[in-house]
Amino acid sequence: MTIVQGVYAAVLIPRFPDGELDAGGFRAILEFLRRKGVPRVVVNGATGEYCLTTAEELARMLAICRETLPGGEVMCGIGAAGLPGCLELGRIAIDHGVRALLLPMPHFFPYAQGDLQAFCAAVAARLDAPILLYNLPRFTTPLELGTVRRLIESVPNILGIKDSGGSLDILGGLGSGACRIVGDDSVLVAALDAGLCDAVVSGVAGVVPELTTFLYEQRNSAAYPLAVELLDELIRYLSPFPVPWGLKLIAECRGITPAWFSQPLSAARAAQASEFRTWFPGWWRQLESATEGCVAKSN
Repeated sequence: MTIVQGVYAAVLIPRFPDGELDAGGFRAILEFLRRKGVPRVVVNGATGEYCLTTAEELARMLAICRETLPGGEVMCGIGAAGLPGCLELGRIAIDHGVRALLLPMPHFFPYAQGDLQAFCAAVAARLDAPILLYNLPRFTTPLELGTVRRLIESVPNILGIKDSGGSLDILGGLGSGACRIVGDDSVLVAALDAGLCDAVVSGVAGVVPELTTFLYEQRNSAAYPLAVELLDELIRYLSPFPVPWGLKLIAECRGITPAWFSQPLSAARAAQASEFRTWFPGWWRQLESATEGCVAKSN
């Protein structure tokens, strides 16, 4: 069931150096995306460092989404270390009228597939909303294709999956009856080529929405191959950073929000960040030039 379609920007959750939510910065990100014609967002996923989010912060951010993106679509991650935390966040998200819930597996401890299936079924039974599984192998126990199939087939409100595993194995094994969302920018082009992408949830789209939208909508453009190369280059520069530090640097380079991080930077990391800041403007000029007429001029 295709409950969502198109490009969804995975939104950063900016915080002050003391760790407090920067509500003004969050609003600035949403306003930037609205100006860029991206009214579909995902709040509180890995790009938003969801393990840091409190229930009170999530409620505040979703209220800001309603104010800033009237008529837009919001999906919300409800990840936590266990069932009670997921249910609390899920109820807040439902109260704020989100389009769907994204359900990561419990983080920190490794679990068997049967544990994950029981967990997902329990969450779905208690939350009256569309749910999309969220496969996030870098931070949680990976979901296997068989588990995903069983959950979609047996639980009425589990409708599909956002797969951030960097592979097309699960999306390719589901068929068109499930909602298939690409959650890893590194396999977006391959998923589009294979027809496995009902929607994309992209961290890149949260700070460079022009590129993701171009790749999703302009596949017949003469500039498409170069845009693919530029995405690959961007991912190479983002990959050495902890998620989502490189994206925060882009937000700073584009004048959206300052790049504050969840912990102090080592000397090596600070040097890496400085190199990134030097590299990004040249990369952006290449993207503007390659997609002239399709990519809006920006700061």
